[in-house]
Amino acid sequence: MNHRPDRVASLIQEELGALLVRELEFPGALVTVSGVEVTKKLDLARVEVSVLPHEREAEVMKTLAAAQGELQFKLGRKLNIKPMPTLKFEIDHGVENAAAVEKRLLEDEGK
Repeated sequence: MNHRPDRVASLIQEELGALLVRELEFPGALVTVSGVEVTKKLDLARVEVSVLPHEREAEVMKTLAAAQGELQFKLGRKLNIKPMPTLKFEIDHGVENAAAVEKRLLEDEGK
């Protein structure tokens, strides 16, 4: 069984999280890398980011898209992964969904 995609995903998540803090600014938003999935061929890395407040998601995605090439280049140099997977940023709605479920549960308790 090939665990390389999982190891690469873990490395990317750790390093990319640090890179975002050092290299990019997201005024009025908290951005975290909540997960990374790498394809078996190691050609694509789906990077899930969580953004608070949610109203800033579009702005954050624009910033990430603009910086994608540079982030990928810096990650490739730092991690020395060949080939370096292409980064594809997506919003992680898990936190948002969990909050909505919790809110509904609390509302149901109050009835």
